Amino acid sequence: MRITQLNIYPVKSLGGIPLDEARLTAEGLAWDRRWMVIDDVGRFVTQRQLPAMAGVRTHLEDNALVLSHPKAGPLRVPLAAQGRERLSVYVWEDRCDALDEGAEVRDWLGRVLGDLRGSGLRLVRFEPDHQRRVEPHFLASGEQAHTGFADGYPFLVTSTASLAEVNRRLVAKGLEPVPMSRFRPNLVIEGAEPFAEDGWRELAAADGRWRLGLRKPCQRCGITAVDQQSGEIHVPGEPLRTLVEMNRRLAPGGYFGQNAILLAGEETTLAVSDDLAAV
Repeated sequence: MRITQLNIYPVKSLGGIPLDEARLTAEGLAWDRRWMVIDDVGRFVTQRQLPAMAGVRTHLEDNALVLSHPKAGPLRVPLAAQGRERLSVYVWEDRCDALDEGAEVRDWLGRVLGDLRGSGLRLVRFEPDHQRRVEPHFLASGEQAHTGFADGYPFLVTSTASLAEVNRRLVAKGLEPVPMSRFRPNLVIEGAEPFAEDGWRELAAADGRWRLGLRKPCQRCGITAVDQQSGEIHVPGEPLRTLVEMNRRLAPGGYFGQNAILLAGEETTLAVSDDLAAV
């Protein structure tokens, strides 16, 4: 097996960045989901509420996060977190310490995304000294892990063979296949059987430099229906409906990919085409 894609999403629910190589941190791939959009009361805002968020592109320069959109000129957000107001924000039920990126970014988001049911939109970054613990229910005994603004886990692993099987089912229903971008993964692997990842406990570099623990199947939501280039929904409910039909678990819902934590190899660099082993 090998890595065929590496992706980060610096701002939760905005456009992703494909990479040739990435640095492993305990919170995920470096710069992944370190920022997010919030409403006026500090609740996280995603494509679930505003599918058009997918149309905001992100880019990392040496000293800045760059946001771009056809409706406005590019906006540069310094990577250095200095002089920012601290506030409390919420991802699901988790309270997190964050830093407000200020009025210029707020106004830019308003121009390109509008508002959310009358609420303005702000951009915040994860407070560097804050730790958000991963839910313990699916961790091994004695394990601890933490993440940034991801839904719940620092890494999401998917497989090209699993996507091919989903697309085979979609085509059989007379629907168009969907790209992997619909599932917003960090690592995409090839060379395994469809959904083999659901039976693995660990995924590691073939030379043992790093190890990920696969701890929980990823339950999917309506974001899978959003075109990640345009922010449009062409076929409401798909491919989520097909994933639900394919579900063989006792728990209801549609699942695709595995949520993972870092077991070993912090600060290691991994790259597309790296060979992998799974257990």
